[in-house]
Amino acid sequence: MTLLTKSKYIICMFLISTCGAALGDDSYFNVTLGAEYASGSYYSNDDVEEIYVPFTLSYGSGSVGYRITVPYLSVRAPVGTIITNSQGQAVVGEGPITTENGLGDIVAGIIFYDLYVNKSLDVVVDATAKVKVGTADEIKGLGTGENDYSLQTNLYKFFDSYYLNASVGYKFRGDPSGLNLNDVWFGSLGASYRFSPSTRAGIAYDYRESSFEAGDAVQEVSAFVSHKLDSSWGIQFYTFTGFNESSPDWGLGTLVKYSL
Repeated sequence: MTLLTKSKYIICMFLISTCGAALGDDSYFNVTLGAEYASGSYYSNDDVEEIYVPFTLSYGSGSVGYRITVPYLSVRAPVGTIITNSQGQAVVGEGPITTENGLGDIVAGIIFYDLYVNKSLDVVVDATAKVKVGTADEIKGLGTGENDYSLQTNLYKFFDSYYLNASVGYKFRGDPSGLNLNDVWFGSLGASYRFSPSTRAGIAYDYRESSFEAGDAVQEVSAFVSHKLDSSWGIQFYTFTGFNESSPDWGLGTLVKYSL
């Protein structure tokens, strides 16, 4: 596997959009279905429980990849709760506990592979641009009803059986009525080890500035195991936990990928 092909494979694995065997001809088309459960109190006395079921289509050719995620979201929380972001920092209401569900925020992204490649150091840099479309019902509190935009750059350092990665990005937040959300910096550090050609495991630390003036930065650590069942099918399991009241207390999930 060449260094350029490595970078595309790693990005796809780490972002749960596995490129699979199609990398051999420098193009891919994947369908991914996931299910995630997360729970957190977010500065309140009541837990906010979320079930997130994303359906993702990914396509790439040459040095550019495209991805769109359409999720189903179910939230059990006090009436008046607003899910401001899928990465924590819910605004918890004060009403009785209720369950709301429906379409979540659609997320579309574009990846620019191999913007910088240093073969002697086995280093690759890529970039990602994303838009979160405010399709989740703000009346139900499933979202803010506003669009968010983010830009991110990703660095990968490859070794024989593992790689290290770091990313940094900036998110422009849309402000819903009655709620002021700050634009934020975010970043991550991670590592992944290949146990076999089909099995990989890794860990990552994620950081994001608070969207609220008085809130703590969102900080989480996550771990995953992914396995390619054959040339078309792959599965991944992951779990995560937060370090403060702005983050989920804990969560877990799984994703199943099919490469056409």
